[in-house]
Amino acid sequence: MALTGNQMDLFEASMPRLKAIAYRLLGSASDAEDAVQDTFLRWQAADIDRIQVPEAWLTKVLTNLCLNQLTSARARRETYVGQWLPEPLLAGDPMLGPADTVEQRESVSYAVLALMERLSPNERAVYVLREAFAYPHGKIAEILDTTESASQQLFHRAKKHIAEGRTRTEIGEAAARRIVEEFLTAATSGRTEPLVELLTADAVAIGDGGGKVPARAKAFEGAVAVAKFMRSLFTPNQAARRLLGGTAEIHVSSANGLPALVVLVDGRVIGVVCLEFTPDGIAAFRSQVNPDKLERATRQWAATDHGTPLLTIDQHM
Repeated sequence: MALTGNQMDLFEASMPRLKAIAYRLLGSASDAEDAVQDTFLRWQAADIDRIQVPEAWLTKVLTNLCLNQLTSARARRETYVGQWLPEPLLAGDPMLGPADTVEQRESVSYAVLALMERLSPNERAVYVLREAFAYPHGKIAEILDTTESASQQLFHRAKKHIAEGRTRTEIGEAAARRIVEEFLTAATSGRTEPLVELLTADAVAIGDGGGKVPARAKAFEGAVAVAKFMRSLFTPNQAARRLLGGTAEIHVSSANGLPALVVLVDGRVIGVVCLEFTPDGIAAFRSQVNPDKLERATRQWAATDHGTPLLTIDQHM
């Protein structure tokens, strides 16, 4: 069915919000785009004149498409090679959605997206709709075809699971950059001790290579183990040069609202390392190196000027 101009305008006005919801629910920008496209196809086929509240209708359709995908994604991730991490979104990506409150910023952070993998699909949906988009429980109940009290219970359970696993502390942009610069200085010193001093005792390093790029199947745990691993990554050596496949440029940026290192070779993003902070130091490094999950980051990076890299690792050194 052909849509009228007004009906197209209604959908296009909703697209930024729909994409932001879908990304938080799925942890994948490409899957979020597909879910929004499927929502459009259902909008196109619907009897729109009978839809009283288009925004609510679109949100319900999108959310249920994402819930179906989450259920099948759980089965796929059981056979995923190594650790699974979300697809990172660099600063300025419109799919990050609203970031006015601490809750909104945290709901899209790399750390919380990873923690949301522990939630059931319905818990994740309630958490995203309530925490990031301030939907009242009555509206969420309508979207999920449940009761308002059930929605509240799902939300409390989700909040509890997220709180139990979260160690992040919000810090200012200038302070974050200073800590990241200190980290890079320590990581390239060739010594482990300066790195250990910057980490929490229970620091972890997790990498997602998707079976396409070498990445350890188990996380590195503990300050000393993480420090040794990071030193090996950022100190020029034959193994690192073979892995990089070219001269690497390392920039300080942000991804999903967290300070991040963006690693490029020949203009292509080959890694995004998100750092998680606590008052005691750096608590986690989450590294996305799966090339399938870095295509969007490469396109976005190429669209803007990021200045001189903070560090260059020359393959010929």
